[in-house]
Amino acid sequence: MAATAAWLAPPSRTELIENLVSGVDRYNPSNVGILEDYLYHQIRSEEYDCLANLAILKLYQFNPDLFNPDVVINILLKALTAEPFPDFNLCISLLDDRPPNSTLDEPDPLPTLLPLVMNLYNLLHQCRFSAFWVLYRSDELEVIRENYTVECAGFEDAIREVAARSVKVTFTRISSERLGTYVDLSGPELEAWVAKQRWSFDSSTGVVSIPPNPDNQIESVVIQEHINLPQLSKVISHTVQVR
Repeated sequence: MAATAAWLAPPSRTELIENLVSGVDRYNPSNVGILEDYLYHQIRSEEYDCLANLAILKLYQFNPDLFNPDVVINILLKALTAEPFPDFNLCISLLDDRPPNSTLDEPDPLPTLLPLVMNLYNLLHQCRFSAFWVLYRSDELEVIRENYTVECAGFEDAIREVAARSVKVTFTRISSERLGTYVDLSGPELEAWVAKQRWSFDSSTGVVSIPPNPDNQIESVVIQEHINLPQLSKVISHTVQVR
């Protein structure tokens, strides 16, 4: 419930943005600049407001002349950090098929970059974290690293938190080597990250232990069914009649 409340109304959202997101003004194209400025505030401050970012994409949908591909890429990259929640798909659903924007001073980067971001999303969604980092560090993704995520404060740490959410609901013990490939860390950096998660690391065995939680514990469940004799008699009687 707390996570849902924070998603609907993040603490960082000001009264002005709340009015733009929740009121009729969300459809006023003159407000798109305010919402875009708020997006860049999120990027600089490690904050996140999915509903405000969706409002930008909705305005782009209704007003194609306002469309800014760089803003779209930044919105999608912020949505990646919310996995496994459906933020990314919600954003994608508001991107209509459209011809390349010929009004831009520079070539429209979206047709080239969108498939790359989609590939990142698919790897995250499939919990293929090692493959995610290989792709993210590749030469192919250099344009995204140097032009977008470098400006997005805490982006890589936020992706590591995505991996942490999956690890703690799946494992009770995991090798530090394997975990390191999930979060793209090793040595003292990995140990510090594990300590920050409040997990324990055994340096002699190289094993990281995750505290018990409702998701990573296997518990046997005994199901007892009570059938009254009159009910059983009806079943037997019906079977005999059918035969």
